[in-house]
Amino acid sequence: MTTAKPTPATFGPDLLAWYDAGHRDLPWRAAPGRKADPFHVMLSEIMLQQTVVATVMPYFHRFLARWPDVQALADAEREAIMRAWAGLGYYARARRLHEAAHHIAHDLRGVFPQNEAGWRALPGIGPYTAAAIAAIAFDQQAVVVDGNVERVVARLFAVAQPLPAAKAQLRELAASLTPASRPGDYAQAMMDFGATLCTPRGPRCPACPVAKHCAVAGARASEYPRRTLKPPRPERLGQAYFLTRPDGAVLLEARPSRGLLGGMTGFPLSGFDGTVPILPQGVTWQALPGEVRHVFTHFGLTLQVMRGVAAGPAALSPHQTWTRPQALGEAALPSLMRKILAHATNHSGELA
Repeated sequence: MTTAKPTPATFGPDLLAWYDAGHRDLPWRAAPGRKADPFHVMLSEIMLQQTVVATVMPYFHRFLARWPDVQALADAEREAIMRAWAGLGYYARARRLHEAAHHIAHDLRGVFPQNEAGWRALPGIGPYTAAAIAAIAFDQQAVVVDGNVERVVARLFAVAQPLPAAKAQLRELAASLTPASRPGDYAQAMMDFGATLCTPRGPRCPACPVAKHCAVAGARASEYPRRTLKPPRPERLGQAYFLTRPDGAVLLEARPSRGLLGGMTGFPLSGFDGTVPILPQGVTWQALPGEVRHVFTHFGLTLQVMRGVAAGPAALSPHQTWTRPQALGEAALPSLMRKILAHATNHSGELA
């Protein structure tokens, strides 16, 4: 196949025609050519960082039902937001979302930034998110580059340099394609194209609306983008402490606002991150059989679960509390903590 070098004048119209004919119907998305709600775009873009659309949609609906606008979200209690975010992962995003909403509602008097620079000035809003919101919500000609866009551009231009070293080159090439007309729809078209056709494995080249612009369309497409081999993910070991009272109440604690699982509720942990938990005195701890396994972005974690029962009144730290068993299901427990709860519950009859 003879390919034509992609340009905004050639590539953009073909991609937008495909998008207009069959774009994904997403709850935060306006119809092509229509104005999007900036709050919906901000909320969805922060939720979508490192998270797939199918996972985000129910959280998006629940957040909007509870906090329908930026003022409501800004005035919400941080703990309530963290509870609503539980299970979505990457919990620093929830803190950043709250900080950005507070800045818009109070410091900017409810006026959303209109351009990429304005969004970058908000706490916790990085280059990609700022560009995406500026393009989608305000139709600014911003260069929106995520993993989908990197993959599409690497294939269009047959970029030989592997990732991550190729990121700067891929951004320059993406900028060379970003049109002045309908940049918001174009950004969403690139996202849809990468998510549904130009996929990491098994790209659907026969159905591609822009194959005539692609340097590697067909059998070679899966070879791009090229990547430097990653070193094995580090492994860490630690302990989780599952403490109950004779009445069945379980000890939970609020984690520090910064760091791993920042601001979330869970069981005391130790070992893998260098922290030493504050635990009630006079408790006999026993290691439960088996272990809990969890994978974070940058390391894998194996936890031994220590089980104990407080025989009498126990002095707790200010961040600890007893929680009734029936309330555990409603607690804002992230995925790791729910694994610990399940493990401890399954082995509850195995204490000596």
